[in-house]
Amino acid sequence: MSKRLSERGQLTLFRALPHGDMALRDAQDLMAYPFFSLAKSPRIVPIHFEAGGISLTVEGVPEHGIATIWDADVLIWAASQIIQAKKEGIAPSRLMVATPYEILRFAQRGTGRSDYLALRAALDRLQSTTVATTLRQRERPNGGKRVHRFSWINEWKEYIRPDGRSDGIELILADWFFTGVMDEALVLTLDPTYFRLSGGIERWLYRLVRKHGGRQPNGWRFEMRHLYLKSGALQRSRDFAAHVRGLALRQALPGYRLSIERSGGIEWLAFRSFTDNVSRTDLSTASVEEPVDFMGTGSVDHRRETRWITGATIGGSPAPNGLQAAPSNGLGPP
Repeated sequence: MSKRLSERGQLTLFRALPHGDMALRDAQDLMAYPFFSLAKSPRIVPIHFEAGGISLTVEGVPEHGIATIWDADVLIWAASQIIQAKKEGIAPSRLMVATPYEILRFAQRGTGRSDYLALRAALDRLQSTTVATTLRQRERPNGGKRVHRFSWINEWKEYIRPDGRSDGIELILADWFFTGVMDEALVLTLDPTYFRLSGGIERWLYRLVRKHGGRQPNGWRFEMRHLYLKSGALQRSRDFAAHVRGLALRQALPGYRLSIERSGGIEWLAFRSFTDNVSRTDLSTASVEEPVDFMGTGSVDHRRETRWITGATIGGSPAPNGLQAAPSNGLGPP
């Protein structure tokens, strides 16, 4: 009797393509929901999110913590490779191989020893972080929900030279992630300068704005308090709001113009593409009609608290689907 093939044995090896001027691509689902830690210090507190019939829970292990918004650069690299391969008529695969140098240069990182070590740490976090979500899961005949549980990377291995240097990395992407990227309608192109964004909230906000704002002629806006809940951030809401105001003041997001608006005692973050020539008064202003309940302060001073986010919608109507090295020491937080 033949032994059952391992997952690796059932997959075709895909060799990463030269990145050259390859466009940066990201999965819309990862841009719209709080899948990643925005903190530079290890986060162990789980992320719990529930809104609009979608739920997700993200958990990490004490040794590594939850995968961060900087670790997600590896997934942006993978998504970009998959889409580029399809455009060139090459069959992509969940089993990918590349050199650390190729991944680091794509992400506009350095290539020193500390950068390689940071890449390894990022891969460990992506493998050890677990996600459980109902997103893109069909409803069961009895009305129940299916929950898909996975890690961003099922496994990875590294080839080490006799001198201790890395000669290549193989990794197997989660089927949930790979399937979403293969559906090109669920993928968006990012600004080429995305990797230069150094802050966690800054990166998260750009991805959210890109997902919801896109190039809609009338722009988009979120209530600040719902923006905070949607981020999954651990800091206090007032600190989060101050940070976002600072980003709006600096106009920190490439391709988008930000503004802070206040009406009826409610604070909003409004945004639109630079190419739009529409009055701010035309921005989409659909409000949240259902209450959003929040348990726990989520403060960085209360690391063991769990935050739950619930509500029918977060921040209005759903959007239609449509160099210089970054300052860091690798794929981990700058």
